[in-house]
Amino acid sequence: MLIGVVAIQGAVSEHIDMLKRLEVEAIPVKTKEDINSVDGLILPGGESTTIGRLLHLYNIDTVIKKRAMEGMPIFGTCAGMILLSKHINSYDQPTLGLIDATIVRNAFGRQIDSMEVDLTIKGFDSPFHAIFIRAPVVKEVGEGVEVLSEIPQGIVFIRQGNVLASSFHPELGTDLRIHKYFLDMVKKFLKK
Repeated sequence: MLIGVVAIQGAVSEHIDMLKRLEVEAIPVKTKEDINSVDGLILPGGESTTIGRLLHLYNIDTVIKKRAMEGMPIFGTCAGMILLSKHINSYDQPTLGLIDATIVRNAFGRQIDSMEVDLTIKGFDSPFHAIFIRAPVVKEVGEGVEVLSEIPQGIVFIRQGNVLASSFHPELGTDLRIHKYFLDMVKKFLKK
């Protein structure tokens, strides 16, 4: 199993470190060829406008969409969640449109309003300590989108088929369960 982490900008090394702790090979990806060589892909947190523009500029966005349509699992955190969504509330920016969700950017406010919360997550037997940094929330989901966790401000963890997205940063904590969840999706994809 080989996991790629889109290495344009953002929390790339943190995701790679988490995957290494799970004894999974992970590489930074920047080209179409890189993306075609992996079995699963992570879009990290960072600045969604910058990442989105560069994905488009280098034509990586089309390869990501194609691989997603082929069933390859994709996981987006924070900015990655924004980029995976179909709609961004009151904001015009290109997205990959792979999850039928409406996102509100920076839903918790500025950097100083970042927070940590113990989340109840569907299928987890104990809370997950989540770190939110200038995080988005999901305000609406379409048919086929499974809500895995929500807090009073909105939905913070969703899945639609082979696409997973969180508004928080699991790569910044010590709990490996979110990455394990994603790797289970990749294992199922590889068995097909």
